[in-house]
Amino acid sequence: MRAKVVITGLGALTPIGNTVEEFWENLKKGVSGIAKVTKFDVSEFSTKIAGEVKGFDPYQYLDKKEARRMDISEQYSIATAQQAFDDAKINTSNLDPYKAGVLIGSGIGGIETFEKQHTILLKGGPSRVSPFFIPMMIIDMSAGLVSMRFGFKGPNYATVSACATSAHAIADAFMLIQRGSADLMIAGGSEASITPTSLAGFCSARAISTRNDQPEKASRPFDQKRDGFVMSEGSGMLILESLDHAKKRGAKIYAEIVGVGMSADAYHITAPSPQGEGAAKSMQMALLDSGLTPEDVDYINSHGTATPLGDISETLAIKKVFAEKAYKIPVNATKSMIGHLLGAAGAVELVALLKSMEEKVLHPTINYEFPDPKCDLDYVPNQAREAKIEVAISNSFGFGGHNITITLKKFRE
Repeated sequence: MRAKVVITGLGALTPIGNTVEEFWENLKKGVSGIAKVTKFDVSEFSTKIAGEVKGFDPYQYLDKKEARRMDISEQYSIATAQQAFDDAKINTSNLDPYKAGVLIGSGIGGIETFEKQHTILLKGGPSRVSPFFIPMMIIDMSAGLVSMRFGFKGPNYATVSACATSAHAIADAFMLIQRGSADLMIAGGSEASITPTSLAGFCSARAISTRNDQPEKASRPFDQKRDGFVMSEGSGMLILESLDHAKKRGAKIYAEIVGVGMSADAYHITAPSPQGEGAAKSMQMALLDSGLTPEDVDYINSHGTATPLGDISETLAIKKVFAEKAYKIPVNATKSMIGHLLGAAGAVELVALLKSMEEKVLHPTINYEFPDPKCDLDYVPNQAREAKIEVAISNSFGFGGHNITITLKKFRE
């Protein structure tokens, strides 16, 4: 029999808040975290805006020597893992370390370190490259560093599936606990990819918004005047436990994960399948895995990136799965306020979903001003709304055609 899996701790670092509480309060208020890039000169870039983390102090979580030896994406992982660990009130003396694991993904990993060290190589030669270059750059090191911090010796690795990365990490952690390979997992994602090369690449691909004169209005999922997503950075982390393990230690339970669904579009390197077949399949599989039906779902936290094709595809997919009920289910887009955290997006959006469940409030999709006839669902436009949520799903889709849906249910004794 598969173990039940619950969520007992949350951590978040985002463009609108460096804690879960700050992030959630600003989500409810409809605050945008998008502004002109401050990390480097963007005068020659077609896009000059992004969702940067603001006022992050790594020394809240790390000493100076540790921090210097980590890429900022790793610092973000440590910060949110510590937040989630503290929120879950974990006492490591009562844990079996081999049944406690870490699964943290990133779409790009230590790209800032890579760019800096490559410049050093070109200017000063190979002897000038840092001995910490490799561990600061590689994607799996966040999981390694977090496991060292807490002494967790169970399953430990990284997932990489572009914008679906952290949702896949959480799904894997869920399945590891279900099968008994772990009692407790820290799972999520981290991204710190607002760098010259990354921004230039997305500019060249014409995937991101160029609404530079109104950055706070640039991320506009499902709106007819959307013109691409907004790059962002940050991290989201969750503590997952078997229900038995959580109950034995008297943990607060946010919700139960009851199913996951995964699929591939097998269509295009960046564009979604036009009719949303892959996205629909991931939602259908997540419901099947959970033993629930479309009628049971009260809320959808969408992938909702504000790309012209992606928002239409996701809307079509929701209609395929939910038929007429699609028009009655609220479907909001966290990215309207925080932009697209790439590999960290799924985890951060799950944090938003869980807070919605807890407080019975749906955050708005801001910048929804011009309805698109092809995107005609209830996107919770511009104002937060009270809502009772028993069952919800979260969608994450990535370049390469990766689709994942996670189904959550309010925990009942």
